[in-house]
Amino acid sequence: MKIGYVQFNVEFGEVRKNIDKISELTHEKEFDLLVLPELANSGYKFSETEELEELSEEAGKGEFSRFLLKLAKEKSATIVAGFCEKEIKDGKAKFFNSSILVTKKGDVKVYRKIHLYYDEKIWFTPGDSGLNVFNIDGVEIGMMICFDWFFPESARTLALKGAQIICHPSNLVMPYCQRAMFTRALENCVFTITANRTGKDVKKDGELKFTGGSIIYDPKGNVLANSDDIKEECTITEINSKIAENKNLNKKNNLFEDRYPEFYWLK
Repeated sequence: MKIGYVQFNVEFGEVRKNIDKISELTHEKEFDLLVLPELANSGYKFSETEELEELSEEAGKGEFSRFLLKLAKEKSATIVAGFCEKEIKDGKAKFFNSSILVTKKGDVKVYRKIHLYYDEKIWFTPGDSGLNVFNIDGVEIGMMICFDWFFPESARTLALKGAQIICHPSNLVMPYCQRAMFTRALENCVFTITANRTGKDVKKDGELKFTGGSIIYDPKGNVLANSDDIKEECTITEINSKIAENKNLNKKNNLFEDRYPEFYWLK
């Protein structure tokens, strides 16, 4: 199975340019599963509600969703991408920092980010989708977004639900995550794909610089692919997803069977 990520400088407010960049970077690539950064359609640093209205879309219906569905069909692949989601309910709009999963068959699945970081709390509603795992062509795939990594319960929940691969669209600004995902992969015996962005969002009220360093770990914590903090690229590597089904650390220890939930204080 060929898995990978696209790392690029997402331009704020330039949905068409971002689509064109993804097309350019993936044009000559072959893959079965590809992960794009967080808010890959819109950019990250929102300053006013009007920007949300303009740059958000309903899952599976907007320009960015249509592009992803077309690309998935053309590449005969599954694509996971962060996007700015709008939900219209009872005539009112809610906005979510979401991840969309699309398949070559036209299926659409959505995860809404639970753990909102800093000013995200101003613009987005905390996710209500739950942490779910989807069987796509016999492979169990889970999604989480950026700051979710800071809460080990996120990856553990996905792993306990059977995830073999955790797709992790990100817009990372702190220096820790790329190294920390080693632990998320190792402690859950899963593959992790962190697709981060590069560049800056520069607005009148300040700027944010993103750290790049997109990275793929295997269930033993080995680095299968890694980018620097600047380069825009689509990186693909080949894996056997079934490796993640074996939770045995050795002959006497199993990562999940050795758990004692009755002794854990989780609430």
